[in-house]
Amino acid sequence: MDEIPAPLIPLPHTSRGDGDPPLVLIHGFGGDRLAWSGLAGPLSRQRRTLAFDLPGHGAAAAWSPVPNAAAAARALIDSLDALGITRAVLVGHSLGGAVASIVGLMRPDLVARLILLAPGGFGPEMNVALLRRYADAQDEAALAAVLPGFFAPDFAVPPALARLGAESRTAPGVADSLAAIVKVITKDEGQGTLPLADLAAQPFPVTLVWGDADGVLPVAQALAAPEAFVRHILPGAGHMPHLEAPKRVLEIITETLAADAATPAG
Repeated sequence: MDEIPAPLIPLPHTSRGDGDPPLVLIHGFGGDRLAWSGLAGPLSRQRRTLAFDLPGHGAAAAWSPVPNAAAAARALIDSLDALGITRAVLVGHSLGGAVASIVGLMRPDLVARLILLAPGGFGPEMNVALLRRYADAQDEAALAAVLPGFFAPDFAVPPALARLGAESRTAPGVADSLAAIVKVITKDEGQGTLPLADLAAQPFPVTLVWGDADGVLPVAQALAAPEAFVRHILPGAGHMPHLEAPKRVLEIITETLAADAATPAG
């Protein structure tokens, strides 16, 4: 007899709300699904919302082998297939934006729209030194020293972020996983780039949200992206727009979903 394949097990995730196509929230490097806590509730009142832990992060820290963005994209595709989700709006931040883009390139049938917050892969420039310091930081004091580099210079970083980050790194495998991942997602002193022309040619629209004070991935990457992409440049925001300007990001997502719903299919 032929063996029956084992069912796919989705990545750890939190699902709330109802409505299609669902919103899939994809965090950045070093984060987990809790990074979306401030937006997931309001968004779930509009649409079914799923926030995932990427491989090597959060409850998926024990993932092996060490995942790059493409491996994370494949794991997310398998997760959506396992959950019976045939089409979704992918909302990705930083590394999660690169993962969302790769999902779109691999399986455009799964994607209704991409909403990308300071996504990785849009240009070779990246603050690799900051990411390495972040990956190496193990305690609250070290994280408190490095976290301001991810935000605009005048943004008051909540002290709880360093405390929560330090607590998360005490979980088995998390610290080792982050140290390994930062090696595979960086290229020399920058990052690998996505085929943006191919992404622009896909049948789904792409929206970019980028802070003009981003010290990790320069806003010039948004300005140089294909003309087909819609851009929202947030004045005075750094690399964490969903934390620095959550009300504005919520407005952008809400308005984008409403415009899509009002546009006839085809």
